[in-house]
Amino acid sequence: MAGLILRNVAKSYEATKVIESIDLEIKDGEFVVFVGPSGCGKSTLLRMIAGLEEISSGTITIGDQIVNEVAPAKRGVSMVFQTYALYPHMTVYKNMAFGLKQAKTPKDEIDQRVRNAAEILEISSLLDRTPKALSGGQRQRVAIGRAIVREPEVFLFDEPLSNLDAALRVQTRIEIARLHERLGTTMIYVTHDQVEAMTLADKIVVLRDGNIEQIGSPIELYRNPSNMFVAQFIGSPKMNFFDSDDLTDAGRALINSRADILGIRPEHFIVVPTGSGVIQGKPNLVEPLGEYALVHCETVRGSPFIVKTTDPENIKKGSVMSFDVDPAVTHRFDQLSQGRIV
Repeated sequence: MAGLILRNVAKSYEATKVIESIDLEIKDGEFVVFVGPSGCGKSTLLRMIAGLEEISSGTITIGDQIVNEVAPAKRGVSMVFQTYALYPHMTVYKNMAFGLKQAKTPKDEIDQRVRNAAEILEISSLLDRTPKALSGGQRQRVAIGRAIVREPEVFLFDEPLSNLDAALRVQTRIEIARLHERLGTTMIYVTHDQVEAMTLADKIVVLRDGNIEQIGSPIELYRNPSNMFVAQFIGSPKMNFFDSDDLTDAGRALINSRADILGIRPEHFIVVPTGSGVIQGKPNLVEPLGEYALVHCETVRGSPFIVKTTDPENIKKGSVMSFDVDPAVTHRFDQLSQGRIV
């Protein structure tokens, strides 16, 4: 196993900068998730760590070795891609053994590694099947197994669940979390899905436009986002933002002299008698989702916001209602810099 250090790592394609100067340390055994919107540079950064993309400047260290000039196969990393990339004419066993065979690993060792990986992933009964006889979730487990047999120091996952349906995404996400717990190997996982990031990561790296916006544990980013971008990206539904014109006098009192935007997460609203609270709004749509409902509202001046409630029967569509919040869970931001004001 090994940790990673990125120092001043940047990537450009001619005049186009894709990754700015990135500094990042990942401890041995950590599960780190790169998250951000499409085009933020997260997959490019992962591919540079793997050696599939050359870096324009800076250094990447895996363990005790700077690997800038080291070939991908010799970096001690294994990568699981968005597409399964299995050989259709080979059995599961042969797909998992292929890389080891190419590396001229002894036959007995190949057999042991493949069967051990299959047992970990609970696919031992599938070893004689070809990919066409497997479900999407099973194929992804085979792709993960192909990475495990190499016994890498670092696992790299590039949006491995995006081709699965909702139920399989949840199941495979749990399997990846169990895999990390069992192996204890350093894992770096790329996704645009903040739910995956929140549930899997020891540490989340939020990226935007080739820059790191914030690094921290899932709960730290949820409770203390450093700016409005992180505040809206982490948490589902996203945080609501209000300026003073949207708020009541009680709401405006929560904004201090250095802040002009109040952030409130949908789950923190409570319904209060009309005329009180921090904000008044008119519910236009209620989305019942079983254990809770999402209420789409607009302020008196027409700004949209969302309320998450477990008691949708109290919501009166089309009527002005009042909502309050515990001041301890509110967030204040400067609109110009979009930074959080403590």
